[in-house]
Amino acid sequence: MIGELLPETVVTVEAHGDEDAGHLPLYPEEEAVVARAVAKRRREFTAARSCARRAMEKLGVPAQAVPAGERGAPRWPAGLAGSLTHCDGYCAAALVRLTDLASLGIDAEPDGPLPEGVQDGIALPAEAARLRRLDEEHPGVHWDRLLFSAKESVYKAWFPLTGQWLDFAEADIEITADPHDRRRGTLHATLLVPGPTVSGRRVGHFDGRWTARDGLVATAVTVPHT
Repeated sequence: MIGELLPETVVTVEAHGDEDAGHLPLYPEEEAVVARAVAKRRREFTAARSCARRAMEKLGVPAQAVPAGERGAPRWPAGLAGSLTHCDGYCAAALVRLTDLASLGIDAEPDGPLPEGVQDGIALPAEAARLRRLDEEHPGVHWDRLLFSAKESVYKAWFPLTGQWLDFAEADIEITADPHDRRRGTLHATLLVPGPTVSGRRVGHFDGRWTARDGLVATAVTVPHT
């Protein structure tokens, strides 16, 4: 699912359930992150690291620790950019060499409506209006949940480039459905604050893709060098 949203230079690994989570030995710096975590958090963390290890192998990189850095963001080995996601029953890792992309972000969520009131906290007025139009024109996808996932992917791509928080209201995301397959499409995020500098240029927007299937919505954002 995640792999179809990303360019060929990105390697992805997915897992359903918590497969391997109970058997993967964590590195000491990873163990320190979840030493006092509840069992669910530990399973999710370990399953995501299992995906990350296998992604490194696919990329031809020796398996290494992926500890959590500032704000819990994964700290990838030098020369790599990556992103992790996990929700009930699913986790994935995406990994790329920094020579191929400046940054990326992935996110998967259950394809169900957001809890009451959450959309008001994440959607700009223009985004809310677009969600209403999408729901009228293309029913069958939980567009509010998809917007939430897109905001998460944008943030995950943003943070490694800036080291700064990005509020939900600081990116205006337009979601477009593929006219031939209404359960997939593209997304365009306009940054409403000064964007990061990538390869000597100021970036004002991020682009990505989305899909909705198998009970999930998934989004991916990539930041090229040019």
